[in-house]
Amino acid sequence: MELRIKNMVCHRCIEAVKSLLQEHHIPFSSIQLGTVTLDSEISTSSKNQLAGDLSGLGFELLEEPKSILISKIKAIIIKEIQQAEGERKVNFSQLISSGLQHDYSYLSRLFSLVEGITIEKYISKQKIEKVKELLSYEELNLSEIAYQLDYSSSSYLSSQFKKETGMSPSEFKNSRKISRVSLDSI
Repeated sequence: MELRIKNMVCHRCIEAVKSLLQEHHIPFSSIQLGTVTLDSEISTSSKNQLAGDLSGLGFELLEEPKSILISKIKAIIIKEIQQAEGERKVNFSQLISSGLQHDYSYLSRLFSLVEGITIEKYISKQKIEKVKELLSYEELNLSEIAYQLDYSSSSYLSSQFKKETGMSPSEFKNSRKISRVSLDSI
């Protein structure tokens, strides 16, 4: 049995869900961003209790097929951006379409309808949050960040960053107040 959980966007989220499953004595075989594979079916009451406790931690147990599909799209995007290491061999539309075994145009329309933004805008927002994270670490320069996140150039990254945040990457880096958005609220 597979459970889809909304707002699982990082490894700490995985650990929180893992801890909750253990607390409820629910055996599972794997946990990934947005997905838990259980060893067996669980009762409706156990599922409802789990849903309530997940909600208390800021997660949501998904049951509607369209919501599950949106959650899977987000998980693919977040995983790809968080693990980015340079030029991508496959573009996001191919990655999402092949990963979910659906036509990209259908997934794109569904995502826009449910989320109110396009997949491309969602990707852009996720990438900008990753840029903020990397800038705050001060380990990479802008050109290295642009390469890592598959931007065509550091100037293109700068223009996208300014369009999204209202400030340049250097202004962001020099500001004392680092304002980052949690990935699940994008």
